[in-house]
Amino acid sequence: MRTYELVFVVDPRVSDEDVVAMTQEYKQMITAGGSQVSKEESWGRRKLAYPIAKLNEGKYVLLGIESEGGKSSLPAVEHRMRQNDKILRYLTVRTDEDLKRAASRHPKTAGRAGESPAGPADAAAAAGPGSPGGAAAGSAAAPSAAAPSAAAGEV
Repeated sequence: MRTYELVFVVDPRVSDEDVVAMTQEYKQMITAGGSQVSKEESWGRRKLAYPIAKLNEGKYVLLGIESEGGKSSLPAVEHRMRQNDKILRYLTVRTDEDLKRAASRHPKTAGRAGESPAGPADAAAAAGPGSPGGAAAGSAAAPSAAAPSAAAGEV
């Protein structure tokens, strides 16, 4: 299953009812093409990062889209947005690839922050004498940190 996020910015002079009508029209096109709209958010009127057509604000809308088997009506929706003068900008991002990439980078979710499945005490003992907290009590391999301070206190 492929997932997408479609964000579009509408001219701020357009009424809220027209923005809702446009959103419904695009949702209808998406569902007619065999995809599902899983999320719809209206972010409202926000300041643009840079002026577009001498406008400094726009009304933002986000649509989360799920598509089965790679078939999607997004090219037709994008074509319609390109022709609509009320749409200042739009961007479609495929998000399922990002989720797969993140999962492949971190295949192990257990054992984070230096903890082994046995627990944090066993992880510190297994880490060895060179790591912080890894020196086992009574270890002869590394001199004790308390020995030099005790010797300095006796002088």
